[in-house]
Amino acid sequence: MRTAPAFWSRRRSESVSTADVREWGRGRLIGILATAVVVAVVLLVGLVYAVYLAIAGLGDDAAADPGLATGETDHSTVARGMAHRDEIAAAPMLEVPEDAMLPAEPAEDTAPRIEIPAGAAPGPGLVMTGFPHTPEGAIGQLAQIDIAVLQAMSLQTAQEVYLTWALPGGVGPEEWWITASVQSFLSSADMGETKDPATQVTIEPAAALIKGSDGADWVTACVLLKVTASYRQDGQVAFSHCERMQWVGGRWMIAPGQPPSPAPSTWPGTELANDAGWRTWATANSPHDDTHDGSH
Repeated sequence: MRTAPAFWSRRRSESVSTADVREWGRGRLIGILATAVVVAVVLLVGLVYAVYLAIAGLGDDAAADPGLATGETDHSTVARGMAHRDEIAAAPMLEVPEDAMLPAEPAEDTAPRIEIPAGAAPGPGLVMTGFPHTPEGAIGQLAQIDIAVLQAMSLQTAQEVYLTWALPGGVGPEEWWITASVQSFLSSADMGETKDPATQVTIEPAAALIKGSDGADWVTACVLLKVTASYRQDGQVAFSHCERMQWVGGRWMIAPGQPPSPAPSTWPGTELANDAGWRTWATANSPHDDTHDGSH
């Protein structure tokens, strides 16, 4: 069994509500993309407030240990069940300042690398798949799910990807916070149900971590993405995402249960990102590449 690094609280917190997680993700994504759609200042203020509310909503018992993450985990394959999985998912992560998601100077020390395998071929919902039955494979699959949805910026794509890649017992496509994020961006930009062709969104996986696992078939995986939105000008921000992932039918899928607590959205490679436990993304079998471009 893999256990959470030291900086997560050992106390069990209350589960984060779907509404809290959706609010957190929605506000962040509006800030990312609206930065490049002229109304950046107004929406960035809303973004900061939304992130604050989400973190504050965890309650006083959710304060995480500010110590450095070790990233060390237990490799036991004995599953302990849903209660333990809920505890892993709900455990709070390091709290960071609201502006930590913005571009910043890199740290003097580089974080340890985590090697993430590349996908083999396009799978259901045009999401790259073929990742191995390992926690690192779960991270790779989650990143490709995010890439497919966020680069398309389409409500139909978000719903189709969720229905294709999520097991029953989750929040559903309408309540999935990435769907809500896409909806809020499209509404704020008056773009209907899909983004304007002139708007470009690119995703680059930059860091990742394994929050915890239960046996060989279940893991809470976290990815840290660099998101660039272009519409008349460019805007960049860090975007973090954790999901319960479960191995079913030869692939990793989004597992049942409440979404994990929000991950620290820190600009990759900074001192704060290192403190939060993020490890530098490296595509397996590509020792000279520190990042994966996330392309299909």
